[in-house]
Amino acid sequence: MRNRYHHLEELEDFLAGTFHQDISSSQQALDEFISEVTKECLLSTIKDCEELLNSDVTNQEKEDFIQQHAEVYFPEIELTPLQWLYKITEQMQEAVRTK
Repeated sequence: MRNRYHHLEELEDFLAGTFHQDISSSQQALDEFISEVTKECLLSTIKDCEELLNSDVTNQEKEDFIQQHAEVYFPEIELTPLQWLYKITEQMQEAVRTK
């Protein structure tokens, strides 16, 4: 499976670097990421997220990828990994409009 996602290394870095075990909440981690990065970085991260979301791999493979790289307890936030990634992508898109 790793070879299928070779082009998504930046997304791996974003998920693991932002949503790690030391965060208080995934929303707080995302808010901090948005406030600390440039508009160009946000656009690049959105592109990386969209590449995974729009890829031709199965939804299960997408969810496995997200779970492998983000330390988020999805039952607590009542979203599936895919729903969560769509949501944070939308939040980043909104942040781009105001940056």
